[in-house]
Amino acid sequence: MPIALLCFDPEEFNHAYVAQVEAFLPGTRVVVTRHQATIEAALDEVEIAAGWFPPELLGRAPRLRWVQQWGAGVDWLLRFPKAADMPFLLTNASGVHAIPISEHIMGMLLMFARGLHSAVRAQNQREWWRPHHRDVFELSGKTMLLVGVGAIGARTAELAVAHGMRVEGIRRNQPANVAGVAAMYAPHQLRERLAHADAVVLTVPLSRETQGLIGAPELAAMKPTAYLINIGRGATVDEAALVAALRAGRIAGAGLDVFAEEPLPATSPLWDMENVILTAHYSGNTPAYNERAMAIFLDNLRRFVAGEPLHNLVDKHAGY
Repeated sequence: MPIALLCFDPEEFNHAYVAQVEAFLPGTRVVVTRHQATIEAALDEVEIAAGWFPPELLGRAPRLRWVQQWGAGVDWLLRFPKAADMPFLLTNASGVHAIPISEHIMGMLLMFARGLHSAVRAQNQREWWRPHHRDVFELSGKTMLLVGVGAIGARTAELAVAHGMRVEGIRRNQPANVAGVAAMYAPHQLRERLAHADAVVLTVPLSRETQGLIGAPELAAMKPTAYLINIGRGATVDEAALVAALRAGRIAGAGLDVFAEEPLPATSPLWDMENVILTAHYSGNTPAYNERAMAIFLDNLRRFVAGEPLHNLVDKHAGY
């Protein structure tokens, strides 16, 4: 009997969803598990997998037709390049993070603007700290450059415009219009547009094209008053070059939720920099995560059964 494998911890999974999956797939056994041995025992019969399927097992699932992963990034393809030539369809949960991550981005920018990162450090020292007028700023009137304008970038643009910012975008496949984005540019124009931005926000996935996207030349192109926010993938930024730029004052600060190595090593100089805000790769966290991701999966499941195009289909060779 074919198997639909839902790779979740059974104790944390809402089993009401199982009946919905079974209704789309009569004659298919639905298995909910994160147990490695149970997953391996089902590999010969698995046709659909959703959730946190171990990518190292893809080559051992001969009947696999479709994987709906629970996150957005597919940079694991860089570690398992053979998966790109396997016949299964891959879809991601793009869009599930738009609300929490866009709010995380704006939270970091507001902290820098109002000096809240310094105020919290002063509070920990019981120090009465008040910045000078010139040491704070307003987002209104500033320019944000979004590097990557997918669902997260689009909602970030809406929030930035609500704060009075001008938003520009860098995107490989340029749509006719994205609400809130005043101008859209191609990737080869990145360095030119960096010189005009007060806040540079990276939402791009990690791929061969984006690895090391922001290095020393790009950081040198930025304003010394500009801030870099990265919530995409750590390896899109040359961390050594970023540390050097921050130390030299070539940029004003950085808000980082992702790092080349995670957890960030205790030896990293980023921990002690006063012009850096660090969070532990949780910008996408929200109580609504599984509900939203499941809605994407169930919609795609209906499409899969009906033979319709799937949403969030990943180009496995391109890596996004």
